[in-house]
Amino acid sequence: MTGVCGCCGALRPRYKRLVDNIFPEDPEDGLVKANMEKLTFYALSAPEKLDRIGAYLSERLSRDVARHRYGYVCIAMEALDQLLMACHCQSINLFVESFLKMVRKLLEADKPNLQILGTNSFVKFANIEEDTPSYHRSYDFFVSRFSEMCHSSYEDPDIRTKIRMAGINGLQGVVRKTVNDDLQSNIWDPQHMDKIVPSLLFNLQSGEGTESRSPSPLQASEKEKESPAELTERCFRELLGRAAYGNIKNAVTPVLMHLDNHSLWEGKTFAVRCFKIIMYSIQSQHSHLVIQQLLGHLDANSKNSATVRAGIVEVLLEAAAIASSGSVGPTVLEVFNTLLRQLRLSVDYQLTGNYDASGNIGTKIIKTHEERQLQEAVIRTIGSFANTLPTYQRSEVMLFIMGKIPVPGVHPALTNAGSGGNEGMRMIQIMLLKSLVQVTTGFQTTNMLTALPNSFLEPLLSFSLMEDPEVRLLVLTILLRVIDRHDNTPKFSSISIISDISVLKLKVDKCSRQDNLFMKKHAQQLYRHIYLACKEQSSGPQHFETLYTLLALISMELANEEVVVDLIRLALALQDLAQTNEESLSMYNRCAVHALSAAYLNLICQLTTVPTFCQHIHEVIEIRQKELPFLLPEGVFRINLKLPASLEKLEGDVLFQQSKITEVLGGSGYNTDRLATPYVPQFTDEDRLSKRKSIGETVSLQVEVESRNSPEKEERTPAEEITFETLKNAIVDSVGMEEQERERRRQVVEKFQKAPFEEIAAHCGARATLLQSKLNQIFEITIRPPPSPSGTISLGYGQTQSRSVPVYEMKFPDLCVY
Repeated sequence: MTGVCGCCGALRPRYKRLVDNIFPEDPEDGLVKANMEKLTFYALSAPEKLDRIGAYLSERLSRDVARHRYGYVCIAMEALDQLLMACHCQSINLFVESFLKMVRKLLEADKPNLQILGTNSFVKFANIEEDTPSYHRSYDFFVSRFSEMCHSSYEDPDIRTKIRMAGINGLQGVVRKTVNDDLQSNIWDPQHMDKIVPSLLFNLQSGEGTESRSPSPLQASEKEKESPAELTERCFRELLGRAAYGNIKNAVTPVLMHLDNHSLWEGKTFAVRCFKIIMYSIQSQHSHLVIQQLLGHLDANSKNSATVRAGIVEVLLEAAAIASSGSVGPTVLEVFNTLLRQLRLSVDYQLTGNYDASGNIGTKIIKTHEERQLQEAVIRTIGSFANTLPTYQRSEVMLFIMGKIPVPGVHPALTNAGSGGNEGMRMIQIMLLKSLVQVTTGFQTTNMLTALPNSFLEPLLSFSLMEDPEVRLLVLTILLRVIDRHDNTPKFSSISIISDISVLKLKVDKCSRQDNLFMKKHAQQLYRHIYLACKEQSSGPQHFETLYTLLALISMELANEEVVVDLIRLALALQDLAQTNEESLSMYNRCAVHALSAAYLNLICQLTTVPTFCQHIHEVIEIRQKELPFLLPEGVFRINLKLPASLEKLEGDVLFQQSKITEVLGGSGYNTDRLATPYVPQFTDEDRLSKRKSIGETVSLQVEVESRNSPEKEERTPAEEITFETLKNAIVDSVGMEEQERERRRQVVEKFQKAPFEEIAAHCGARATLLQSKLNQIFEITIRPPPSPSGTISLGYGQTQSRSVPVYEMKFPDLCVY
């Protein structure tokens, strides 16, 4: 029998004998290296046998797996790995099929060690760059199996961790093998991404305690010490880093779905961490695609709870900060439109109390504080996006937001606000103005005409006359942000009498030509609104501090000699306003206006550096400090200050004298005529329209013919008032006019149809004669020259005749021709 066996063994193919020889009698001895080298040399010498070697190794491995001879299984896989690494010939494809068949066999086994063994072999194979393409290979099974391993729930925690890490490594191998191979099934297809991404996020979430690292984290020196979360983050970054423009959506959509399905928006932390990884990993030019998907997801969750929407907005805030200039992309206004729409919806929900406008039973109950948190998050996000924009685009966004602010009586009330329409209007105004404050934060411009165009400045200033003190304060804050180009605002955070302004280290530049043009066009408008803002009964300390800062910034940013004169006149007019009290201001407001005027005159006198002017201002301030401290900011804005019963006895040295200021400044070259003229604000229809308290009030539309920029003393003609009766009569009259016109046309047609020819010819001839006479008159006027350029012709007997010279033949001096 022994001889027979030996004879049969000798008849076996050489490749089988070489394969058999690599297996020792005791599997614990491991692979026979000498025989393995012979097998490798044979495979390289006869590459056509490689597929048969692979098939035979696969057969042996299957048999050993079935017989639970796991030692030989490991040896067979090691041999397959070595052959795979050594051989790169055209026949490698057939060998790879046998290899992948064996890996699949191991992954299907119940033993964790076999699954890990198969995964490690697949990862080694994934790192090999094949010389020849494969047209029929499929990795669908491996994606599904590795994703399943990522969710392993094995009882032993150590083994469970190893299985999950093997699954993560396997997915990373699949991505590496297929992402750049056009012949393979597209790994970015939703069917694959819906398995890969949630598997990675599941493991990333398990290590949520560790913070997300920098954009390019250092690789662990020992992979064995890496946790599943760290390995997942590395794999997730690699996956996103390989994503092209068209694949971003398929990669991000599963992330959004995973966060939805597991209610992870509300916690915010994990969602923010995920999108930090995404934003740092993808190519920077693709950042706006992620932003657009987040905005679309925010719209899709419009009727979800405020905490979910707030979570998405917080993620947007972080993503915008990372993406920098590429965050908005080509659709700038669409980004802000979406955020403003969410702001308005939140106000709507807060007022109605539920997400369903019909008020059906069973709808979710709104929590007011959650909606407010959402609104604040949206406003911060708007500011974050605006900070990534260049100046010209930020100006467009400012105009866009301004156009969204509802104006009482012009814009309709919230459709779902019901009886809370007035409150809804006010809330939206405040939210959008807060958004403008965020957008204008850090705004820098060299040209005030482009930063504050008429289409933006006029509606903004109209809101400064609203009765709501919060609205007025926001408007003033916006003006400060735009005008301040040298960060001087913090130096005037509190209104006070500063004895030496050099300690403030103010940054003052010479007023540019563009700034001069801006003030020439809008100065009177600004002065009027500052004056009217001081007349508001509801103004508090913060309003007066902001007005003081605004006056100071105008003096340093936009002031020339003419502006300085007008500002001094304005300060003195404010003093007169508080003194005469024609507006019946409260005692506090009168003292506050006096204090504002004193603080500003103290500042402007030091900016002008005219000693006699400074001396007069300081003398008045010193007298007030001793006798009337409540007329200075340090006194009136102090808590629990006791105010006087009246201010009727104020006169003489406690007041700033316009005549004396005119005298001292006139000696320094200032315009004394203008200084001596008291400032009187121009009241326009805009001021009356801005006083509307509610949407339900009757509003008369005012038609103003004159230009808004007319000089101060120019008297305006009374505007035509168009009331409801006027409009009604106009409609009725227009109907009667149409009937008369129709009857006249009928008569004309009938006349031409029935009248004799001679009558029609005479009628047309009369019209032609009339036309010719009119033309002759026009020609005579045009040809007849004025007497002075052409002179006269002297006739006999003292008579003169005008020389009839056509205009085009007249000789004019060179200075008259251009």
